[in-house]
This record gives sequence, C-alpha cells and structure tokens, in this order.
Amino acid sequence: MTSASGATEPIAWFVGVSLDCPDPAALADFYLELLGGQVLWRSADSAGIRVPGVVLAMQRVAGYRPPAWPGSSVVHLDLTAGQDVEDAAARAVAAGAVRAEHQPDLRWRVLLDPAGHPFCITTITPPDA
Repeated sequence: MTSASGATEPIAWFVGVSLDCPDPAALADFYLELLGGQVLWRSADSAGIRVPGVVLAMQRVAGYRPPAWPGSSVVHLDLTAGQDVEDAAARAVAAGAVRAEHQPDLRWRVLLDPAGHPFCITTITPPDA
C-alpha cells in the first residue's frame, strides 16, 4: 500500500543478513574485526553480531560449500571505506579475507570472507548514509 507521500507501507521489516558457513564463531570474529560492532549471541551453531547498520547472523550448515564468484547468483555485502579503497582492502586481507581474482570495476574491490562469501569495498557512499 502506498501512502499520500508516495512511500510504500512495509509488509515486513528488515532485521539482518544470515550467512551460512562451517564455523559461525570464526566468521563472526572476522566481521567484528572488519566492521566493529557488538556480539549479540554465540552458540555452537550460530553467532549474531550487530554492526553499524545491520545485524549479521552466522549459521552453521553441514556440508557448506562457498558460493562461486563470479558465476552463481549471490547476495553480497557492499561496504564503503572512505577515500582509500586499497588500504581498506589490504586491512580486510590482513583480517582474513582473500582478494577475488575477478575484479569487474576499478571503483570496487571484491574480496571473499573466510567462508568464501564475496563482499565489495568501495569509496562510494549512498547520499543518505
């Protein structure tokens, strides 16, 4: 339903992003180092962290296989890093990320987290961020 201002009324509310992985604690630690934030919970099968802007929930999946980049249809995270994308990418690699071979755009650096999920770091910031 659309209001008089043109905004649509939600059916549901966005609460977070879940990332399948073999080791939820390790992946949560990686994202805490990369993005800062707060641990919300940890268990043998899942971990949740609140980072600026969203909750990330890591969940253990038996037989987990990382997505293929590029190639498979994948939801990925876009992160802004101020003015120095190379420094941010290098720091992400030092924290445990791997630089993806395929880099489709000079304004972005595509990296893979320790579980193989692609994420992008850029200097582009949305106007209302």
